[in-house]
Amino acid sequence: MKPATLLAPLAPALPRTRVADYLELTKPRIAVLVLFTVAAGAVLAAGGSVHVPVLLHTLLGTGLVAAGASALNQLLERDSDAWMRRTENRPLPAGRLHPLEVLVFGCGLGTTGIVYLAVTLQRPWAAVIAAVTFVSYVAIYTPLKRRTPLNTLVGAVPGALPPLIGWTAVRGTLDPEALALFFIVFLWQVPHFLAIAWIYRDEYARARLRMLPVLDPDGARTGRQMLTYCLALVPASLAPVVFSNAGIVYLAGAVLLGAFFLVRAAGFTRDRTAAQARRVLRGSLVYLPALFALLVFDGVMHSWWK
Repeated sequence: MKPATLLAPLAPALPRTRVADYLELTKPRIAVLVLFTVAAGAVLAAGGSVHVPVLLHTLLGTGLVAAGASALNQLLERDSDAWMRRTENRPLPAGRLHPLEVLVFGCGLGTTGIVYLAVTLQRPWAAVIAAVTFVSYVAIYTPLKRRTPLNTLVGAVPGALPPLIGWTAVRGTLDPEALALFFIVFLWQVPHFLAIAWIYRDEYARARLRMLPVLDPDGARTGRQMLTYCLALVPASLAPVVFSNAGIVYLAGAVLLGAFFLVRAAGFTRDRTAAQARRVLRGSLVYLPALFALLVFDGVMHSWWK
């Protein structure tokens, strides 16, 4: 039987270990991708260039919000994390940090990030969207993982909001171009997270998390959803061509990347194995950064040629 994490002792005073544990609470790898999309939104809103102080303030504030949300996510999921091999050594289920200190840490970071955005930026929408992202991720998405497989769709909303933080930090308005970025990230997340859930479906089942692959033993529904959202992602990724005058370089790249991701998803529908799910996962980790990099590159090139 797993130890009760509510009774976890305070961690011993080992500075390096504590620093590493607190860093792990912030999920740095996820934060990097989040901040990349924030920066992309800011650069695109500025027409290919951006005022550096605005960008730095936006990244710092959003980084604090993301770190706080990740810490509180681990706080709420400490018991389920204890049942999964991939997460059982996290600071809370392993008993190296106490829930109360993580609560203070997460709330402190999230609140500080939102206030920082509100104070340092002249565009209040950035702080508002950051607050919505924080609350919806922690208070809505995280609890729903125990209740319904629709949690993936719900969680895709806060996951798709960071580009809007970057956009509104520069322009202060929610324009069609910004909404196009939102829908690209929203649609991308579904096959990305379904691939992860399929790879670790046995662990999710043991932790009693209601992910779709846990409730879909043969993977047919999981494969259909992967394919459906990848198909929808292709036209969605072309929206910047319509709304923000993205050029031929972006258009060609978006089509090729969409076809690449679609082939990966189609492969899973034919052979629903962990190996194929990993191919989808790796494809997703290529697709989104490459697509946004192309979009930023295209925007920068347009600004140079004006």
